[in-house]
Formats: sequence, structure tokens, C-alpha cells
Amino acid sequence: MEVILKKPFLTVLVISAVIAGALAFAGEDTSFTKVTAYYFHGSFRCHTCAKMEKYSREAIETNFKDTLQSGRLEFKAVNVEDRGNEHFVDDYKLYTKSLVLSLVKDGKEVKHRNLDKIWQLAGNKQKFIDYVRGEISLFLKDAQ
Repeated sequence: MEVILKKPFLTVLVISAVIAGALAFAGEDTSFTKVTAYYFHGSFRCHTCAKMEKYSREAIETNFKDTLQSGRLEFKAVNVEDRGNEHFVDDYKLYTKSLVLSLVKDGKEVKHRNLDKIWQLAGNKQKFIDYVRGEISLFLKDAQ
């Protein structure tokens, strides 16, 4: 009897979660301001490129835990060679692997910055993390 009841309960639970998510998405607040840190890469990933993504993620997750959890900041690693992502190359004038910060207010990007010093700082983890932390802090001030 117990096994029989678990399946319908699980089904109802899953359906409820899907409906709740759809309702939340449909009512998404476009007046919300957030910063997205995009790490753009291609399909071929050299050691330095992988290290820059790792350092970027670490800088964000270590220094901005509360901001990440609130949704005011997000980190996205994006392969620009994947179908549907090609537009980022034109949008941000990308020519190599890059970390780009995007400030979105009222559903529209109002400013972005390519953190081009990541290549120069890739050999020094602490300077890299300090640079990323500082740039994100500036963007978050604009997000208030």
C-alpha cells in the first residue's frame, strides 16, 4: 500500500513544482537589476583558458556569496561556438576568451565591460581575483 501511494504523491509533487516554476517565470519582475558575469570561451580550451574560468568563478563565489544567492549577481560560462550563442561575439565584440560584466536594469542591458586584463593576470591568481572582485564591486554599486 505504501509503495502505491508514493508514485502518485511524487507525480503530484513534480507537477506542482513545474507549475510553480512556470508561474514564477511568467510573473518575472523585469524591474529587477542584476549583474551577469559571462566567461566566454570556445570549444577548444587551453590550460590558461580553463584557469581563467576557474579563477573567475572562484573570485565570484568566494567574494559575493550573498549577492549570488539573492540573484543580483550570476556567473555564466558560455561556449560561443554552441548554437544560439554566436550573437555574443558581435554583441560584445569578442575576439578571444573573455570575462564580460553585464548590468541589466528593467530587463535591458544598460552597460557592459570586457575585463581584458584577465589575460595579463592569469599567471597571478591573487591579482586576478582582486581585479575581478574590484570590477564586480563597481558594477554592483551601479545596480543599487
